[in-house]
Parts: sequence; C-alpha cells; structure tokens
Amino acid sequence: MPRLVLTVIGDDRAGLVNALADVVTAHDGNWEDSQLAELAGKFAGIVVVGVPAGRVDELTGALHELDGLLEVTTHPGAEVDSVPDDSGSQRLTLDLLGNDSPGIVREVSSVLSRHELSIETMTTGTREAPMAGGLLFEAHVVVRVPAASDTGALRADLEKLATELLVDIAVA
Repeated sequence: MPRLVLTVIGDDRAGLVNALADVVTAHDGNWEDSQLAELAGKFAGIVVVGVPAGRVDELTGALHELDGLLEVTTHPGAEVDSVPDDSGSQRLTLDLLGNDSPGIVREVSSVLSRHELSIETMTTGTREAPMAGGLLFEAHVVVRVPAASDTGALRADLEKLATELLVDIAVA
C-alpha cells in the first residue's frame, strides 16, 4: 500500500485533526504515524498515511478542499517493504539543557552530522529560568547510530561541545 507523508499547517483552533482525519478516512486511508504541535499560534505537523493505490490521486485532491482551514502538502513516502533494515544500529538519546543562545541546534546537529548519525526525532523548546531569569533552552534528540560508529568519539565530541556552549548534555 502506498504511503503519503502529509505536512500540515494552519491557524490553531479546535477540530483541525478531526477535519484531516475525516478526509483520510473517507478515502480508505490509514493514519499510521504523526507528529503534531501548536507552535507560535500555528498548528503544524507531519502525518504518514497509507492509502490504497487506486485512491492516492483522489485523496490528494480532496486534501486541497481543506485550504483555508489547513494547508496540506503531500509527499510520496516509502512503502513499508522498502524501509531500510536498521537492526544492526542502536539508538542514543541526547538531552540538552542550558541558557538559550543562537546556534545551539546548529552546533549539536553539526556534531551529529560529522559522525554520520541520523536524527530520528528532535523536540526543542524554551522556558523561563526560575532562579536566574532569562530563558533556558532544552532539547530531546533521538539518533540512530550504525553498529560501526565510534560512540566513544561521539560522546567526547558532545562533552567538548557542552563545555563550549555552557550547557548540560546527557547521553543515554
């Protein structure tokens, strides 16, 4: 069954997920996976749906009927059978917390890229620093690490970066 990756964005209000789910279901689609959030007054997300091959174009067209409520863009996704086998890899979780400053995501992603690691999920945010004032930046990152990777070198690079940025980075 073909899979579509939908990117969605619209002004945040009640009923957006329901409207999208109604269109997917009406075209025999199966909501498989999603990441959805309210960000700066906007509702945004990514949704993976499986849809019968004969209904892909019909579903894609029907999603345009949500214009004005949600902007939906469709992208072809990999079919379940063609997803690479990553059984030899492991996952590492990085949790970062420190004073907010520009460039933190760039610096962390640069280290991960140098080690040829793929980010599976990343959640970031800022919050008020309770005692010191200002903003704290926090990130939760899950990366896929191939079996041949040198996790010791990765940890050393992340520790060095944490010192440079004056943040705490925990690797589990």
